[in-house]
Amino acid sequence: MDSVYVDGIGMTRFEKSDLDLKSLLVEAGRKALAVSKYPEPQAIFIGAMNPEEFTGTGNIGALIADALDLLGIPSIRVETASSSGAAVFSVAYAAVASGRFKNALIIAGEKMTHLPTAKTTRILAEVIEHREREAGSTMPALAAMVTQAYMGRFKIPQERMEKILAKVAIKNHFNGSLNPLAQFQKRITLRDYKESRFISEPLRLYDCSPITDGAAALVLTSEKTDILVSGIGQGTDTLGVSRRSSLSSFMATRIAAKQAYDMAGIGPKDINFAEVHDAFTSFEIINSEDLGFFEEGVGWEAIEDGITQIDGQFPINPSGGLKSRGHPVGASGLAQIVESVWQMRGEVDAKRQVGKTGIALTHSIGGIGNNNFVTILEKCKENTKPIPRTSSYTPPIYIPQATSDDAVIDRAEGILETFTVLHVPPEGFPSPLILGFVQNDGGKRLLARAMFPGRYRLGERVKVEREGNIYLFRRISFKERFKYYLRLIGKKTKGFRRFPFHS
Repeated sequence: MDSVYVDGIGMTRFEKSDLDLKSLLVEAGRKALAVSKYPEPQAIFIGAMNPEEFTGTGNIGALIADALDLLGIPSIRVETASSSGAAVFSVAYAAVASGRFKNALIIAGEKMTHLPTAKTTRILAEVIEHREREAGSTMPALAAMVTQAYMGRFKIPQERMEKILAKVAIKNHFNGSLNPLAQFQKRITLRDYKESRFISEPLRLYDCSPITDGAAALVLTSEKTDILVSGIGQGTDTLGVSRRSSLSSFMATRIAAKQAYDMAGIGPKDINFAEVHDAFTSFEIINSEDLGFFEEGVGWEAIEDGITQIDGQFPINPSGGLKSRGHPVGASGLAQIVESVWQMRGEVDAKRQVGKTGIALTHSIGGIGNNNFVTILEKCKENTKPIPRTSSYTPPIYIPQATSDDAVIDRAEGILETFTVLHVPPEGFPSPLILGFVQNDGGKRLLARAMFPGRYRLGERVKVEREGNIYLFRRISFKERFKYYLRLIGKKTKGFRRFPFHS
């Protein structure tokens, strides 16, 4: 396969824009072509998550080829939910590396802000497994339960986690304040963070990325430039979170990362800086561990120690990330790559220029962590090739085996693995809405809604009952708990002889 390089790049401002989707995509595409050696590319690849529902626009490939006056060449759209921008880059990379095209234009974008928030939330939730969606889950709700599971697994108290998440938000808003294309260019304080409302506990408003309009573009070529695409990886996981092997990490990220590191012949320690998917602040921490930057359960310490700041030892999201730069879902994965190339070429303002820029990594999540991409870029020195290194990334990866077990459970008891109080539920659901993942005594995990309000605890035993197509959970009464412990004692003493010894 041919080596593939990045040529011209461009991006619109990420914001609440007056432009329609076509205009955003065309603006980004023209910016990239204007600084490219290939103003007439051989193919166009477009990334967008759901333009049909967001804007009522389809057949994007032909639309943009026409609008850019590039008729006659292949033009195709790629979609993998919120990682569509990274996915279209991956597909275009393969097309150029195969030799079919010598160069190709990639554009990714989304138009979202013109719709009511409730409708946008509903469209975004369509990537969630249908039974989990019917229970009332949203992306923030599932992200909050992942966060609670992480806290429970590594025994991080609520008060400390709040400070950690606040540091991520404050860091990324600071970075965004230095980025002229970011949606949010205002710095926030700890007080601002704590005064923001809960969206889905423990996640507040400042923990969640915004609804955004925007587009990014670049040209890939097989002719050598200053930036080599040295590694690409993609991993998938179960659509439903309930079937995951882990609720506190993303196996799809680990798979994608290992592929990218192996392809590039490097390991996590060789990366100089990264743009990581932080649709929620906790995800930046979890992803930094899944990518091998930090050991499991200690990624948050890097936040506390300032390691991931722009001037830190390992900058993460110097652009402001999805949190502050904005998150037009179809564009974000490609925007990360464009931002990294600007950093590597020294084309950003000195205030947000990171130190070492030899090797960059970008990471994008599709859905709730089930179609993820990792891309590695290397700066090329004149007349030399990158020096091969040995990958040292061997993360534990557990993917559940396929199962046809879809049996309906009417009643069960089990452990409340994680839960959240959702303060901004979907239309038609009461607020607040308490959701939790319960692992029943048979080992099956169920997403259920709380029957009654109250404060629940991770690890407590609950009872689950089915009502229609959804599950409801409640606390177990003292009498029920007593019967449960009697059953346990009975199992432990089963077959025990009162007088086992003979004189």
